[in-house]
Amino acid sequence: MKIFIVITTILFTLLTAVGCSTTGGSSNAPSYAAGEISRDAKRALQHLYNETPEAKVLAANAKGILVFPGILKAGFIAGAQVGDGALLKHGRATSFYNSIAVSYGLQAGIQKFGYALFLMTDSALAHVENSAGWEIGVGPSIVLFDKGIARTLSTATAMEGIYAFIFDQKGLMAGAGIQGSKITRINP
Repeated sequence: MKIFIVITTILFTLLTAVGCSTTGGSSNAPSYAAGEISRDAKRALQHLYNETPEAKVLAANAKGILVFPGILKAGFIAGAQVGDGALLKHGRATSFYNSIAVSYGLQAGIQKFGYALFLMTDSALAHVENSAGWEIGVGPSIVLFDKGIARTLSTATAMEGIYAFIFDQKGLMAGAGIQGSKITRINP
């Protein structure tokens, strides 16, 4: 029991430090420069298209694509995930965002992954652009795809406001999820 308390205290301290460094305090600055976020987001989106060509079908009709190229998730009982991303419209980064989530439960490990949210309607795009911060699962309906389900996707079957793809998973933690992630606009 004593080891559990020590490990939980250390993890909580680390998660608090990660949270403070990624939210940027009162200046709301990202963890790295806008140009780097933009470049990484474009590179990650191209990687997604190469791995899941069906995502490119959605991109042709998307009003915007919010790409988080490198979400870092770590946990032991309690966990957190964090990363920066860019909203791409017509291939150009127009604004920047931070994604953060905290979880508790049976978990241990560290993982890195990316995700992209394809904003298919004007209202979905407006929700992202006009919200000071929002949580995935609250607001517009989001459909999460994996490689198997994505193969049945076409512009005729795409009917929801936001489609999400998780990609490039690496590490030693079971599963990657975006439900409950808090997305906040940042100003690099």
